[in-house]
Amino acid sequence: MNLPKLLVQVLGLLVLIPAVALGTMRFQHRNADGATIVFPGGELVSGELYSGPEPDWSFTDSVATIELQLFDPIDSRRIWILESEGKIYVVSGYMNSFLGRLWKDWAVRADAGSSRAVIRVNGVRYERELVRIPEGDVLDGVVAKLNAKYNSNTTRASIEAGEGWIFELAPPRS
Repeated sequence: MNLPKLLVQVLGLLVLIPAVALGTMRFQHRNADGATIVFPGGELVSGELYSGPEPDWSFTDSVATIELQLFDPIDSRRIWILESEGKIYVVSGYMNSFLGRLWKDWAVRADAGSSRAVIRVNGVRYERELVRIPEGDVLDGVVAKLNAKYNSNTTRASIEAGEGWIFELAPPRS
């Protein structure tokens, strides 16, 4: 028997089996009510839909991740959240690379105009509008909070250079 050929076949199977398993799990989860840490999900349907005045978002300091759903197409993912000066923000890193933009396609879609969203925090859904903040003094507070909460080493300069994108989760436009 040809040993190199057998070795290639065994290695091929060792790669193929987990790849097929992960692909199958991702496919099966695509319509789930929310995302997992690993796989994106579908529409966020469970949980009360909040209506009322803008909340005091400081409670998100103790929330590590939220679920974020965009509408075009409808899909959801888990993402970090941070509050700064009464507003809430999400971050998308690695935006200056092809793989980063592919992996973080939600940010590209939001920046291109598909910015209507629903977030779910502690089981409550909130309608939001993603507004990219590419520059400005507001980034100082947001970056400081990001670095403190998530042990990041992000700088305002890196955001302004496009390495990472910051989005405010603003109240929906009327």
